[in-house]
Amino acid sequence: MTVLSDADADAAAAALTETSPVATSTTAGPELVQLLTPEGERVSHPDYDVDLSDEQYRGLYRDLVLVRRIDVEATALQRQGELGIWASLLGQEAAQVGSGRALRPQDFAFPTYREHGVAWCKGVDPLQLLGLFRGASNGGWDPQEKRFQLYTIVIGSQTLHATGYAMGITKDGAVGDAETGEAVIAYFGDGASSQGDVNEAFVWASVYNAPLVFFCQNNQWGISTPTAHQTRIPLYQRARGFGFPGVRVDGNDVLATYAVTRKALDDARTGQGPTLVEAFTYRMGAHTTSDDPTRYRLAADLEAWKLKDPLERMKAFLYKQQIVDNAYLQGLEHDADELAARLRQGCLQMPDPDPLTMFDDVYSETTPLLLEQRAALGSYLAGFQRGAS
Repeated sequence: MTVLSDADADAAAAALTETSPVATSTTAGPELVQLLTPEGERVSHPDYDVDLSDEQYRGLYRDLVLVRRIDVEATALQRQGELGIWASLLGQEAAQVGSGRALRPQDFAFPTYREHGVAWCKGVDPLQLLGLFRGASNGGWDPQEKRFQLYTIVIGSQTLHATGYAMGITKDGAVGDAETGEAVIAYFGDGASSQGDVNEAFVWASVYNAPLVFFCQNNQWGISTPTAHQTRIPLYQRARGFGFPGVRVDGNDVLATYAVTRKALDDARTGQGPTLVEAFTYRMGAHTTSDDPTRYRLAADLEAWKLKDPLERMKAFLYKQQIVDNAYLQGLEHDADELAARLRQGCLQMPDPDPLTMFDDVYSETTPLLLEQRAALGSYLAGFQRGAS
């Protein structure tokens, strides 16, 4: 593993500007946990492994394909004006599906606004995700039922929410058994790792030995800020300073991500405290649909990471192991088409909420100021109706 000297790091930082695209790392060093090479070859690791059935391997690939199709359809809907914005997960499917499928039914996940793959694994209807980005709802799913918190837009704040929840279930005695114990997972990105909330969560989780997995998807970019401007050491090594273990996994390898996250969750359930998992991956699309990544990153980086595509990697493995055939893949493509059609139809049929309902349920009891604001907006909207008549 190569660590930049202070002088080299400062020189690299000075060379970067907002208008000139920059390169990011395409290699993660020898510490990377990997079970599938980019060519789909199965490799072993001394500390992590999986031995799944053919049906389970096919299931993981099915998740990857359908989650990507959800993302592609949502991006198309936004471009056509049907969604206000969309945060794509293109390239991060393996990190999300691998970690999501490692969760047991009782485990609770705290997402950002990009964990569409984890939402899929937790049984959240993707139409409810579209409703949020369309402005038709505030999410729509029951966090307790799905064991999946509502999306968090404020960068990093969900790590504190997750830490508090994890401390609470420890007080409730829900920790101690690998099968029945409860664990918590908090998702965040490499950009959020610079937030005070995240570092405060590390402190509290460590001191209180919380049953929590911090899952950082290092997609190399915090919007337009490269990871080199976030840290001078690999992100997973930060955990050591807070007193708990960290591990870096190939985030484009669904098997390795599954194995590493499963181990970290089992450790949490049995009272061994938190773990930081850094999933080393790449955001192949824009930060959101309002972003233009060509302004700040090199096309060569994207082309290099396309060779590590998580779907192609898993597909190659399945072919080499004779776990799938063309008939299976054609059937899966048909299922993806049906899912996309359902999402499109469902999105277009969503009723537009009455704007005044935004004032409902803000507080347990409506305040005079809220009533004043509601009346002002109502009067403003009524003016449009009078003008049209």
